[in-house]
Amino acid sequence: MFKNFNFWIALCILFLCADTSFAQLTDTSKRSFQLGEVNIMGIKDSLRSGRLNSTQLNLYNKYDVSHALNLLPGVTLTAVGPRNESAVNVRGFDLRQVPVYLDGVPLYVPYDGYVDLARYNTFNLSEIVVAKGFSSIIYGPNAEGGAINLISRKPLKAFELNAAAGYLSGGYRINTNIGGNLGKFYYQISASQLKRDFVPMSKDFTPVATEDGAHRDNSYQSDIDLSGKLGFTPSTSQEYAIGYNYHHGKKGTPVYTGDDSQNSLLRNPRYWQWPKWDTQGVYLLSNNKLNETNTIKTRWYYDKFVNQLNSYDNAGYSTMTRGYAFTSNYDDYTLSNSIIFENTAIANNSFSIVGQFKQDVHKENNLGEPVRRSADNNFYVGFEDTYHITSSLKINAGLAYNNRRSTQAQQFTNNIISEIPANSNDAWNMQGLIQYDFTKDNTLSFSLARKTRFATIKDRYSYRFGTAIPNPDLKAENALNYDLSYHSLVFDKLSVDVSGFYSKINNSIQTVNNVRRDPVTNVNQSQIQNVGRAEYYGAELALGYSLLSQLRADVNYTYIKRNNLSAPQIYFTDVPNHKVFASIQYTPVSKLYILVSEEYNSKRNSTSYGAVSKAFYLTNAKANLKLPKGFSVEGGINNIFDRNYTLVEGFPEQGRNFIANLIFNY
Repeated sequence: MFKNFNFWIALCILFLCADTSFAQLTDTSKRSFQLGEVNIMGIKDSLRSGRLNSTQLNLYNKYDVSHALNLLPGVTLTAVGPRNESAVNVRGFDLRQVPVYLDGVPLYVPYDGYVDLARYNTFNLSEIVVAKGFSSIIYGPNAEGGAINLISRKPLKAFELNAAAGYLSGGYRINTNIGGNLGKFYYQISASQLKRDFVPMSKDFTPVATEDGAHRDNSYQSDIDLSGKLGFTPSTSQEYAIGYNYHHGKKGTPVYTGDDSQNSLLRNPRYWQWPKWDTQGVYLLSNNKLNETNTIKTRWYYDKFVNQLNSYDNAGYSTMTRGYAFTSNYDDYTLSNSIIFENTAIANNSFSIVGQFKQDVHKENNLGEPVRRSADNNFYVGFEDTYHITSSLKINAGLAYNNRRSTQAQQFTNNIISEIPANSNDAWNMQGLIQYDFTKDNTLSFSLARKTRFATIKDRYSYRFGTAIPNPDLKAENALNYDLSYHSLVFDKLSVDVSGFYSKINNSIQTVNNVRRDPVTNVNQSQIQNVGRAEYYGAELALGYSLLSQLRADVNYTYIKRNNLSAPQIYFTDVPNHKVFASIQYTPVSKLYILVSEEYNSKRNSTSYGAVSKAFYLTNAKANLKLPKGFSVEGGINNIFDRNYTLVEGFPEQGRNFIANLIFNY
């Protein structure tokens, strides 16, 4: 179907760009799809959340969601090295505890609660919003540490076109967004491909038996995205939109190259490839303002995830004959709906109620084995209210109840499929916030939120290749999140954001090693249990200043400390104590800007027993030049000094790499 995808997209761009008048680059963040937003009524939620608009995403050339999120304080870029997945942590919480949404619709995989953020590009987004610790009750369950919402575009003009084609080391990107607002109807269509045959390695990398350097072996990727939405606004008080998203991905998984003698991958490298990492979904969103004080919003969606993993015998990826070789298939789907009622009839109050049902279904099998099925039903109801004590002082309170009920769980052991007994779990979420606006641009807020996360299907049922014992009766873990934040904008030039935070995690879902020894395989087996207690605390600072009309500087710093209170000898992984990001943008003339950025990460633990990924600095630079008729060109270098660094020990990141893009806006 997509054999000639690049040719047709390029032809479409050339045809639409021909003989056009001059068009200025437009800030597409103003085209935020409001039906996809999730906001707390009555407070300046925008001042409490980390936000990235499309201008920033383009400015820093952040093509995938994980690297884009890394621009924000409190967010740490991480990787799942053995799976070649990209992820983030938000104030120490991972993606199982901070779910990812697209226009308010969850993206995470039903089986394990994760999502590979490298598979999602930023080309069709208007904004990315990150709520940390305290998040709207409207999001639904499992937002223990916050929530991430990717918001798509909505056109403003009768016809709009944004397109780009570019080179990046080892591959290319090409994308186009076409939309139009015709009054009562609007449409938005997006298509993109991000393809790489390899990623370059640093010249400082020392070759090992499994990797000779230069081009990282088995590091290819190809991601094709198609999406579209059709909206109808019969009146100023009504809006409906139906949308469809399709993603086809494939990737390789580079092998371990480290020297950790306790890592099993040193002795037994994984030769994995993913010929299929596909998703598709359809959704219907609506907003009906019944009168001046009552509004009903709905979200209906169906999302499907199909995945194939091939495990080979050797680095040639040619045979699958040994015991550890397999072809694994996942076939998951989520079906859900939510109804939100908003009311402002009570004086000085903004009140919301949400009800949600969500069904998660996971089906899996290895080639030659029967398919087994697991399914959960999730029920959720919640409310939140903002009370305006004065025009400057307001308080918010929220309460939610959720229930996760197993409807089926099958296991395949001793060559037969058997049923695991049904299980159920309830959880309550409670939160409160007080916010004071000194002026419209100076706000201080304090929040306290008790949030929960249910154990995933994988947590409860996985044997982890014979090394673990299932635990169907796992309960929800919970976190008590405190946050004190201040936002200020001084003379429209200096922006200041400061936050201090503390989280206490109880009943944490953690692995307990050596629970028993398997009498048949003689292997020590672990089990996931509710035994963990932990605390995370730290601070964030973000500053932005227009030094001159041609010069702007931005910097943010994150400090985070995580303590494992229940088992201090087991280290938390993937999050450095210190992270700094800074950039300077120089615009010598109106049509040209030059951007230089610097990032620092202190060392981080890669394993629970203390293997370390060392501290690193990264320096990036780019230049962008506007041309007539709405075109612009840009080029840049990432990791200028060719640092050899890792996010996970044994899995080196890109060395020096280059980008070059041709962009058109109409």
